[in-house]
Amino acid sequence: MLLAALLLLPSCGPSAEKARLTVVCTTYPIYLFASAITEGVGGVRVERLDTGNVSCLHDYTLSMADMKKLERADIIAMNGAGLEEFLEDALKTSDAAVIDCSEGVELLESLSHDHDEDDHSHDGHDHGHWDPHYWMDPANARIMARNLRDGIAQQDLDHLSEYVGNFWRTDEVLLSCQTTMENLRMEFQPSMGEYPGLITFHDGFQYFAKACGLPLLAAIEEEAGSEASAHEIVEITELVREFDLPVIFTEVNGSDATANAIARETGCRVAQLSMVMDGPMESDDSEFGLLDNYFALYQNLVTIIDEFAGESVVPKG
Repeated sequence: MLLAALLLLPSCGPSAEKARLTVVCTTYPIYLFASAITEGVGGVRVERLDTGNVSCLHDYTLSMADMKKLERADIIAMNGAGLEEFLEDALKTSDAAVIDCSEGVELLESLSHDHDEDDHSHDGHDHGHWDPHYWMDPANARIMARNLRDGIAQQDLDHLSEYVGNFWRTDEVLLSCQTTMENLRMEFQPSMGEYPGLITFHDGFQYFAKACGLPLLAAIEEEAGSEASAHEIVEITELVREFDLPVIFTEVNGSDATANAIARETGCRVAQLSMVMDGPMESDDSEFGLLDNYFALYQNLVTIIDEFAGESVVPKG
């Protein structure tokens, strides 16, 4: 009876604070940066759409849970650059403020935009003229964080100083990722100069390759139900043989069927790279908290160097 009575008593712990400002992010990288910008600011909730379970958002469809998040959003933080075509109808009926994280980013032309319709079976997966995967360069991630700072603070000026302070800490972490990648690239520059280039089975690595100073020989967008064409398979097979490539790369959430077939044909290996499209939603005790997950870009570079070397050559830690 005493136990039952105790269970009926109000909890002694602090009650969950009601959100006075809800920021809904369309992608995981935006969620990472928005969470860092708003860290410790009372009454701010950061959510993200369920876009992390797909390799790319060409054919993404909003779920009921997504729709509910958008309905309660005060701010919708978008990647922009044509990535979120699935949001067009929802934005027309939303009163939320919109942050376009691509503002100020020097966008590159889309690789798929130049594909020939006769030779490629999945041109319907063309985002548009610009490549929207710009978060794959840490320099662009810093611009994204700045846009989030400005957009969120504009809707909550009473907490401007907190957002600004958080931004500088976030920028320091992203700069650390950028510098760490640059140092690794310079350390292995002699051997990297011998790499003929990358072949990826996703068209989202253009910014990453440029940031690392690596040529991108070919990038094939392949998803379930949208496999590479016969022309592309022949083209990639010939490139692997021409440049004697020891490895080709797939995206962690993408299809690897064609890549594995080419590997069997040519003897090359298949390795995975991350586009940072998904990860933990809660911070842990790691050095940079949630932002540690953005360092998957650094791990991509480690993977490339080790795979081309044919062994683990990058020191751990």
